[in-house]
Amino acid sequence: MKTTRTFAAAVVAAGALLSGCASSPSYSNPNSGGYANAGSYGSTASMGYGTIESIQVTQGENRTSGAGAVVGGLVGALAGNQVGSGSGRTAATVAGGVAGAAIGNNVERNRNANGQEMYQINVRMDNGEYRTVVQDSAYDLRPGNRVRLVDGRAYRY
Repeated sequence: MKTTRTFAAAVVAAGALLSGCASSPSYSNPNSGGYANAGSYGSTASMGYGTIESIQVTQGENRTSGAGAVVGGLVGALAGNQVGSGSGRTAATVAGGVAGAAIGNNVERNRNANGQEMYQINVRMDNGEYRTVVQDSAYDLRPGNRVRLVDGRAYRY
């Protein structure tokens, strides 16, 4: 019974530790060539009309969701729990959980090595300023198209 509680405590501790390391994805709009970012959601600065100057294909950031670390930690803790007895088993469970989490996170990072393909769209606004919008799809957008920028995305109109 004590082993079950110890194992449960180790798993909860490892989960709490690993969930603190997880982060939600964020996408940044890189500045290049004097182009300004598109602004934040809901602001009037993020809305407007303009003409597409250029479109470049870029690779998004290579991020992990934390799922690989959690699964790896659980598998490592289960494997470590099978080793030894008493306090040695507890130490093996914790060490297996930490090692499994590190390996699981590495596997997930390597699996997503190339990152997501993103499109950097440079737009010359009607008021003369330049904005850069980074989005996951360019749809039917081409240089020279008139677009409307809404909430950091370009839509043809």
